[in-house]
Amino acid sequence: MTAPEVEITEELVRDLLREQHPDLAGLAISEVAGGWGNQMWRLGDHLAVRLPRTRGAPALLREECRWLPELAPRLPLPVPEPVRTGEPSARFPKPWAVMTWVPGEPLDRTSLRSGGQAADTLAGFLRALHVAAPADGPTSGDRGGHPREHADGFDHFFRVVVPDDLAADVRAVWEDAVAAPEWDGPPLWVHGDLHPANVVVADGALAGVIDFGDLFSGDPAWDLAGAWVLLPAGAAAPFFDAYARADEGTIRRARGLAALKGLFLMLMGQNGDRGLPGGKPTWGPAGRAALDRVLRDALT
Repeated sequence: MTAPEVEITEELVRDLLREQHPDLAGLAISEVAGGWGNQMWRLGDHLAVRLPRTRGAPALLREECRWLPELAPRLPLPVPEPVRTGEPSARFPKPWAVMTWVPGEPLDRTSLRSGGQAADTLAGFLRALHVAAPADGPTSGDRGGHPREHADGFDHFFRVVVPDDLAADVRAVWEDAVAAPEWDGPPLWVHGDLHPANVVVADGALAGVIDFGDLFSGDPAWDLAGAWVLLPAGAAAPFFDAYARADEGTIRRARGLAALKGLFLMLMGQNGDRGLPGGKPTWGPAGRAALDRVLRDALT
């Protein structure tokens, strides 16, 4: 993580638009709370400007702009689509982009009205996304592998945030995922970072999926963890019935990865006031709720 070389302000965003996309410079601009690798600004009613603020974010943003135009047309929920690109300049030394705005409230700040409806919607979205990726599709440097490859991260999160009364049960879920078989299918398109701040809700229903910066080709279990990380209690089983492609081993890996993501969100909730970009207090309760759902299902 690195701080931006320059402070990202409304004035800067306006200047960048005047320099590179003057036809958009007259639209209203307002900062959007949240984000991690990118700072986002609403641009008019239908667009958003995304400006990288961490070391790895520019490369990830370029991957989004490369692949989302191919993926978006076949996805049943709105996703951000690149409209314009911005090149590094003296005013801002990183590439940036203008994307379509996906209306709705992030799930970490609201709730879903119907678990059954949300399960069907999420399953339909992931069925459409999880198709074989091309040979030149992106790979992930820090996620995407079998759970056993992420034991160090799990152990760190476990030590820092797991309550003593849950430790044995959480460890059992993780060890079961580590013991599960490898993904033996072709590399599939995977969003890679499904958590409550990266999906939006409108009128109590899932209404869009955002932030494809961690898009990669690989094991779909990383997205299927959303059965517990995103959906209300009791919705995981209907979700997997609707998804209809996950074998037992994939479900075991997904459950362990859901525990891992829950712990990560709990940690970021604790760190939300310590200067980490994007860390928010709302992430902690979302992570604990996800962990509780994982354990409830694992123990029944």
